[in-house]
Amino acid sequence: MTQEELTTLTVDKSVDARGTSCPGPLLAAKKAIGQIAKGQIMEVLSADEGTRRDIPKWCAKKGFEYLGTVEESGFFKIFLKK
Repeated sequence: MTQEELTTLTVDKSVDARGTSCPGPLLAAKKAIGQIAKGQIMEVLSADEGTRRDIPKWCAKKGFEYLGTVEESGFFKIFLKK
């Protein structure tokens, strides 16, 4: 997806993990993924650089669709579809 498409996505679940460092954001995402249905979209907010690598790898391993990352001022919005 393009950056513009990502910024206009309607998300079904938002996980704010900006106050945690690795592996906190990934653990928060793992916990929250059970709260959405297949086909729904979740965003993970993280200020940890490692999360940009961890979430796409986790998605590939679990069969989720990594949609992309948007860099904001001081944090990232990482989007995935269950």
